[in-house]
Amino acid sequence: MTKPRSPRRLAPARPLRLLLAPLAAVTLLALPLPAPAQDHDALVTTGNRLAALLRAGRAVVSANQDRINDATVGDKGLTPDVFMDQVMAAYLETNGEPPLTDDLTDLQRRLTQAQLDAMRAVVAEQQQVINMEGMGFKGFIPAVFARLVNERFGETVGDLANVKVTAPPDLVRNRTARPDAWEAEVIETRFGAADHEKGAPWFEVVDGADFRMLIPEYYSASCLSCHGGPAGEVDVTGFPKEGGTEGELGGAISIILHDAQ
Repeated sequence: MTKPRSPRRLAPARPLRLLLAPLAAVTLLALPLPAPAQDHDALVTTGNRLAALLRAGRAVVSANQDRINDATVGDKGLTPDVFMDQVMAAYLETNGEPPLTDDLTDLQRRLTQAQLDAMRAVVAEQQQVINMEGMGFKGFIPAVFARLVNERFGETVGDLANVKVTAPPDLVRNRTARPDAWEAEVIETRFGAADHEKGAPWFEVVDGADFRMLIPEYYSASCLSCHGGPAGEVDVTGFPKEGGTEGELGGAISIILHDAQ
């Protein structure tokens, strides 16, 4: 069997500034990307856009935590319309353009719209929890929001794409977020390498068809209330804190674009 060449990593054609948000060694069998460089850029841009929109949604949930968890107020006024207006504003402020633009490819437009629809649906489903008076911490945190959105997104366009938030195995709190073999390998050998450029994604085509992209995420100051120190102390969600520090790798957004070639 011919040993596969090392996969390549390219910078996005149109880099998107991305919001930072909380959150087993295997053999890589993937082949290097065979398509022209411009095709690489289009796939990476699609992945970056999905990650940027998910991060914008998580940032809005994070910014509204005090409001959501206010036990003295019933109706928080955080309707799906209000929430989505804030998502649009957050995305525009961070990326310099709205999520939906005239220059998107048909695939990018479909995936973006599916992601927006998933966010709206999740917030609509959570209205009873968000508006529950007399209850403080609701558990509707950025990580939960992202998981629910990604599940709804997959139900709609899972034949085209999937998005997942994962983390190094020792930091995963929800079993459904555990990294698969490919993700674990990239986290350990690529993101964990001393010469890895901080923030740079890793991507490749696997099994000759699916484009896979993993985008590292690092703890920001706002993450440390749950993921910082002292290690072992129980946080507001009921989990022991990891003892992480600002700027440390805390997770990754995993994106699959099916039949990308």
